[in-house]
Amino acid sequence: MRSPAELIVVTHGAERPIGPIALRENDAGRSQVAAALPGGARLSPIFGPADRLPGRLRGTDQEPVGAQYLNYFAVLGVAEDLEAVAEQLRENDAVAGAYVKPSAEPPIAPLSTAVPSAAAAPPVTPDFQARQGYLDAAPAGIDARWAWTRPGGRGAGVRVIDIEGAWRFTHEDLAQNQGGVIGGEPSTDDGWRNHGTAVAGEISGDVNTFGITGIAPEATIRAVSVFGPGSATAIRTAADALSPGDIILIELHRPGPRRNYQNRADQLGYIAIEWWPDDLAAIRYATARGVIVVQAAGNGGEDLDAALYDTRPSGFPESWRNPFRGGAEDSGAVLVGAGAPPPGTHGSDHGPARSRLAFSNYGSRIDAQGWGREVTTTGYGDLQGGTDEDYWYTDEFSGTSSASPIVVGALACYLGITSTTFETRNPAHVRQMLRATGSPQTDAVGRPATQRIGNLPDVRAMVGEQ
Repeated sequence: MRSPAELIVVTHGAERPIGPIALRENDAGRSQVAAALPGGARLSPIFGPADRLPGRLRGTDQEPVGAQYLNYFAVLGVAEDLEAVAEQLRENDAVAGAYVKPSAEPPIAPLSTAVPSAAAAPPVTPDFQARQGYLDAAPAGIDARWAWTRPGGRGAGVRVIDIEGAWRFTHEDLAQNQGGVIGGEPSTDDGWRNHGTAVAGEISGDVNTFGITGIAPEATIRAVSVFGPGSATAIRTAADALSPGDIILIELHRPGPRRNYQNRADQLGYIAIEWWPDDLAAIRYATARGVIVVQAAGNGGEDLDAALYDTRPSGFPESWRNPFRGGAEDSGAVLVGAGAPPPGTHGSDHGPARSRLAFSNYGSRIDAQGWGREVTTTGYGDLQGGTDEDYWYTDEFSGTSSASPIVVGALACYLGITSTTFETRNPAHVRQMLRATGSPQTDAVGRPATQRIGNLPDVRAMVGEQ
């Protein structure tokens, strides 16, 4: 259940406005790199056609340095020996960096074992909303039920694009307010498909008398697959399809340097994808355009404040700095950790409510948390199964996978309620509100609240009502 590894090249180029000089320099560098590629390989500009970039960046804080986005390319058509090709490209004078990104995975909790029930689905699906405790009032949930009583509180007018691998938009509880897949080629893997279906249900499952109800059911949800374009191009594609105040959700993580970038079943050492230069640039591009980016922090059990992440890998451009440090290097995204649901949820106890789950990454860079266990939503089939996936539901969606859509749903409710106030749609303002409000993280044995995953959102508190 992994996406292909990706070979990325960054050419030299000054941070300046996009003009004739920058375009000529970029064309020359691109031609030089293309000539050095093995047969059948080609360069694909991550930020699209150069003549469209000035318009997309006009009026943003990235316009004065927009030429930097011309420098990022994915190398397509190389199936084997990616590391060898990257090493060869790094010897080219036109190349500032060349590196291989390991396969990305959906950040569902490690070793999750949800198994579809073989029992036939009933003629009419029961109403499972009572099992969705994350909809409840704070501090147990995010107070989505209160938000639904307010004008716009079901996410009206908010558009969301989910970036991962596959979805089942024919599901009975995803018939409304969804626009399908708008980029990439969805994987045929059932793990990706169930994962995307579960994410979509959490955010915008339909309002009806059966199944689940999404946190922000009037928000429109679409999807971009990383299969084909890769993660950074997928983020850029989503950003170009959205407007200020809309939301991108990145449901991916990948193995980091702690364990030599190796894919592992236990996911130890996995980190948020913003650490890689092209993904970082794509997220900055999106937030500069006013799009709110919400990103899974990853399930590696990692302290993202560790000095390890300050070390620049040899293939990264010399200009790269660790985005987990925030400040000038900040991506602008909302980073989400995984917290425990209230003890007793579905008969389970994962520790004190809102305490860090052991697999969740943590650190000062993380902005907010969501439930990382016991999330009831569409997909997987352990709660209701049968032979037709369109009627599948789960009680066991997990990981920073299940936590991140909870934060997205809370933001969509908040944005719908405050839609007439431009300030509330600013990515920096939204992140500040998540940090300033919400139900506080708690201590667990061996996992103190100093291992930061942030607060669980509280929509009512974000809106400013008691």
